[in-house]
Amino acid sequence: MFSLFRDIKVIGEYKDPEIAVKLKQMKDPEVFGGAEADITLEGKRGGLIEDWFNPPWKYASHKFGYIAPQKSDFNQPQIIQYTGAVKPDRTLRNARINIRLDRLHIEKYPGGGTHNVLVTFAARNQIAETQESVSFSQTYRVNEGQSAGIVGYPIFIGLNVGSQGVAFECSTVNVKNEEDQAILSALESSPFKSGLKLLTTAQPAIAPFTEITLGVVKLMAQRYENVAVQKFYLGLDFDQAALGASLVEGNYIAVQADDEINWSEWVYKPDMGAIVKKEDDSATLSYNYVIFRVSRYEE
Repeated sequence: MFSLFRDIKVIGEYKDPEIAVKLKQMKDPEVFGGAEADITLEGKRGGLIEDWFNPPWKYASHKFGYIAPQKSDFNQPQIIQYTGAVKPDRTLRNARINIRLDRLHIEKYPGGGTHNVLVTFAARNQIAETQESVSFSQTYRVNEGQSAGIVGYPIFIGLNVGSQGVAFECSTVNVKNEEDQAILSALESSPFKSGLKLLTTAQPAIAPFTEITLGVVKLMAQRYENVAVQKFYLGLDFDQAALGASLVEGNYIAVQADDEINWSEWVYKPDMGAIVKKEDDSATLSYNYVIFRVSRYEE
């Protein structure tokens, strides 16, 4: 199954000269201080980009974790597991699920300051013997080093799961172009705030809606001053493969990182509402990450 975001190139996939050009377009204050002069990688700072800064957005890959629903003491820290170590819930086979956004954390994005982030989610909705691609976009304003003010934001309501599971994708675009920011304001209107409600039968309007949404995202990602920062594909199934991802109710964490994350060193603390080091709750997860929730759909 191919990715709907395969044509979107995130900044972590750029070569060093391309990164320098993009950061100059965005007037990144930390790197160029808003200077208009030509700046090359072999400049006053010396060396290549990676020699003098290592931002969280430079990675093109993601690492995944899972937090189970809390069923007893709501004040106790919750363990985080790798998605392949979780037992799948096979009662979700051919069932319907809801997907909600619980956390969008921007540790650092290109451009600095307050970010206008276009977040797009895509999935395959299983209808009888066929699949229809569905997508939903929303924009969030997030200060650097903080999380968007959202919990439980509806994305897909009543998504139909197939016999093999469900595929889920996400992309983020940092929008600095002022004209594009005006376009994004349309996504903040009420018709776009309730998520995409899906049925058990084919919906003729879904295909053109999805095409338009993906077209806008791809256009935004290529525009001057804008840049795609994150994208990931997560196939949730029932195999419980060591390197796979099991479909089960709970929270999934997608962290923009290159190195493996040892989830046994981290916990989620409900009293803080944060992911922290098990041995030091002042050390938070200093990456860009998305946390979404899967739950069973009920009429």
